[in-house]
Amino acid sequence: MAERVGRLLTREWARRKTHRLLSPPPALDAVFPHAAAVASFSTDVDDVQSSRVKIFDRDLKLKQRDRAAWLMGGKNDFVDSVAENLLDRLDDCKKAFPTALCLGGSSGAIRHLIRGRGGIEHLIMMDMSLDMIKHLKETERNSVDNKLETLYMVGDEEFLPIKENSLELVVSCLGLHWTNDLPGAMIQCRLALKPDGLFLASILGGETLKELRIACTIAQMEREGGISPHMSPLAQVRDAGNLLTRAGFALPGVDVDEYTVRYDSALELIEHLRTMGETNALLQRSNMLKRDTALATAAVYESMFAAEDGKIPASFQVIYMTGWKDHPSQQRAKSRGSATISFEDLRKHLGSDEK
Repeated sequence: MAERVGRLLTREWARRKTHRLLSPPPALDAVFPHAAAVASFSTDVDDVQSSRVKIFDRDLKLKQRDRAAWLMGGKNDFVDSVAENLLDRLDDCKKAFPTALCLGGSSGAIRHLIRGRGGIEHLIMMDMSLDMIKHLKETERNSVDNKLETLYMVGDEEFLPIKENSLELVVSCLGLHWTNDLPGAMIQCRLALKPDGLFLASILGGETLKELRIACTIAQMEREGGISPHMSPLAQVRDAGNLLTRAGFALPGVDVDEYTVRYDSALELIEHLRTMGETNALLQRSNMLKRDTALATAAVYESMFAAEDGKIPASFQVIYMTGWKDHPSQQRAKSRGSATISFEDLRKHLGSDEK
């Protein structure tokens, strides 16, 4: 009984969006708000949440993150590949990012694969799940790069407990697509960055798991005579650039990767999604997929998409977003009408089409 009460108290403590797991070292004092500011921030969280449109059940997402922490084990090639591609962008930047924040999602893969890139000296690992934070701490003990000073904290991407102008880098790997207010979360990331700070993020795009969506729709129509939402909506590629601009980032960049992961069965795919914490968290969702519908979904999936060797493919579309906090040293477009050479002058200089 005492253990159960303790777990409930722990979950409630983790649900409060701004509590830290550890006290920050002196080098990171400038990153976190003062205690009074944190307390004031915490009292306003519920009021702010109630005034926003909610798409995802964040309490359910917390439970899914807890479950993912318990299920995690071994190597996840898909997650590692996404994290590696995201961190490759640091190699293209000719500057150092001493203080970095890693948000939720697959932050463990980011911590494992940094390997000195970006000149990071202090790394803050944040997740909404206390169990996930504990798992990340246990994993760090076996990490090759134990020299990197790392702080672990419980927090929510929708309400960052970070001071403005305190970080050089914010990284999110496969996590931000579960926020109810994605533009608001990205704005908070920009505010937390110092001028010329970098925002790197990867999210799942709208073409993710298209095979499963098709199979589930067909199975529901056949067995239930209609469809209900069992898969979460995801951003489209065309929306990503608008999100960066709306959040106020300079020099926005967006690119897309398509991954195809092969599984022995549809059940193995579902188990992989649970391990990643990527199962359905919609507020307006069906409580449970009926057994007959679930079996029909697996059968349709295999009959429509299985390869000759019997394995089934699952598509994952990953959208990478890059943005910088504004700084006078950055490239800027010239204002309209400021050109000193006309196209007519260029034509005369280069010669006519006939020549």
